[in-house]
Amino acid sequence: MEHSVVSREDWLEAREALLQQEKAFTRARDRLNAARLALPWVKVEKDYVFDTPQGPRSLADLFEGRSQLLVYHFMFGPDWEAGCPGCSFFADHIDGTLVHLNNHDVTLVCVSRAPLAKIEAYRRRMGWTFPWFSSFGSDFNFDYHVSFTKEELAAGPVYYNYRMTPPEQAHDELPGMSCFYRDADGTIYHSYSNYARGGEEMLGTMMILDCAPLGRNESSTMDFVRRHDEYEEKPKAASCCH
Repeated sequence: MEHSVVSREDWLEAREALLQQEKAFTRARDRLNAARLALPWVKVEKDYVFDTPQGPRSLADLFEGRSQLLVYHFMFGPDWEAGCPGCSFFADHIDGTLVHLNNHDVTLVCVSRAPLAKIEAYRRRMGWTFPWFSSFGSDFNFDYHVSFTKEELAAGPVYYNYRMTPPEQAHDELPGMSCFYRDADGTIYHSYSNYARGGEEMLGTMMILDCAPLGRNESSTMDFVRRHDEYEEKPKAASCCH
């Protein structure tokens, strides 16, 4: 990408013009967040059981006594040997947030269809401590439209990200996050789910890169991301940008 080099005065003029766009974006984001909070809720009628290091636990148990639960649908299928690199990138952002979320009445967990033993082995490899449970044998991933059987994919488009997605754009496991509220009487409601790039603002590294001189410097979404123990010891030389 070519960049012009200008005087400080001309740069300030351009920067002040961009600031107006940034302020408009912030106000638009505030309106979007308000609209998200205003969404209606759906009562969760089905009982789900998850395999955890503490034994089988229900969806209600995952709240850990709090009223709000965020479930990140971590792509890790039963026959996979490792978790998805993109989901692992998201997971690298979780541990430091937990103390703040927990003290704001929010529990954040990850759920995958991989058996618990695989999850625990991969967690140890990556050095994470956040809660991560298995929905293997449960309908949970299928009901929240992040897992698909081979038969479903062979039959044609599958329902993902609120549209019918062609099989060539789908996979047996896909990312997303679902949010739940637990009332004082124990009733659980599904309030919100996002998929694909819908949760991108939760990726702090991406937001930081957006401010860097070369931005994300990617040819396709997150093409530079690796599991954090798979990067080369030294970064490759940067390509010329002028």
